[in-house]
Amino acid sequence: MFDWWEKIVDTLVYETWGMNSESAMTHALHFFIYDTLKIFILLLSIIFLVSFLRTYFNTEKVRVYLQGKSQFTGNVFAALFGIITPFCSCSAIPLFLGFMQARIPIGITFSFLISAPLNNEIAIAMLFGLFRWEVTAIYIGFGLTVAIIGGYLIGKIPNVEKYVLIPVTPIEGELEDVEIKSTFSQRAKDAWEYTADIFKKIYLYVIIGVGIGAFIHGYIPADLISKYAGGDAWYAVPIAVLMGIPMYSNAAGVMPLVEVLTAKGMLLGSALSFMMAVTALSLPEAMILKRILDVKLIGIFFGIVGFGILLVGYLFNIIL
Repeated sequence: MFDWWEKIVDTLVYETWGMNSESAMTHALHFFIYDTLKIFILLLSIIFLVSFLRTYFNTEKVRVYLQGKSQFTGNVFAALFGIITPFCSCSAIPLFLGFMQARIPIGITFSFLISAPLNNEIAIAMLFGLFRWEVTAIYIGFGLTVAIIGGYLIGKIPNVEKYVLIPVTPIEGELEDVEIKSTFSQRAKDAWEYTADIFKKIYLYVIIGVGIGAFIHGYIPADLISKYAGGDAWYAVPIAVLMGIPMYSNAAGVMPLVEVLTAKGMLLGSALSFMMAVTALSLPEAMILKRILDVKLIGIFFGIVGFGILLVGYLFNIIL
C-alpha cells in the first residue's frame, strides 16, 4: 500500500542525501520519515470515514438504546458503542457519568468505559495500517470480549452502586431519541472538521511515538529486546502490562512503539498488552476515577481488565 512512499524515502535518504545505509542514524531517520507520513495518511483517511459514519449516531441515541437493556445484552451493545465513540480512557469518563444518570446499570457503563479506549478508531486505523487485517480483527474481538466480560462481572458485584462516591441525579422521565437531519455535504463537512480537530490534538503524539520508535529501530539491538521481552519468556506479557500502566498516551502515540518492538523481536501479544495497558489502565484514569468511585471498585476494575489484557497477550502470542 505504501511502496510508492518507501521508494521516495529511499531515494531521498540514500541518493539525494547520500547517507550510509549501514548507519544506525540512517536507519532511524528512514524509519521516522517513512512511518510519520504513513501514519498521518492512515489517520486522516480512516478517522474521516469513521467520523462520517458517526454523523448518523449521537450520544442520546446511545443512551436511549442502552436504557432498559438487560445485563449482558447491554454489556455487548455498550462495548460495541465504544468502537464508534471517539474517547480515550480519561475523556470517556463524562459519558460514563451520563450513562449512570440515564439509569443504565453500572456494569453496562463499565463495558463502555473499557471498550472506548481499547477499540477506538485510531487504534483500529493504525493496527490495520501497520499489521495485517487479520491481526486487527482478532484485536477488536479480544478487546470487545474484555469489555463485555469485565463490565458483566463488575455488574454482578452485590450493591455495586454503593461504591459510587458522588451523587448521580437520575434524569427525570424517559430519554428521547433526538433525530439529527443533515445533508450529505454537511455530514462530510462536519466529519472533516472533526478529523482536522482530532489530528491537531494527536499529531504531536504521533511524532513523539515515531521518534522513540525510530531511536529503538536504529540504536537498540534486536538481541537485547528479544532476550528480555521476546521468545517464549513467560514474564514478557506481565512486564509489558506493568510498564504500560504508569504511562498515559493514546493509541496514536504508542502504536509506533508496538510496530518497532515487534520488528525487534518482541512477540505481538506482549507488545499489544503494553498498548492496551497504556490506553485502558492509565494512572491518570485511576486518579480521575478516584474522585467518583471507591478505591475498592477501582481496584476490581483494574484487576479484571488487567487480567483480561494478560490473557489477550498470551493468546496472541500463542496463535500468531
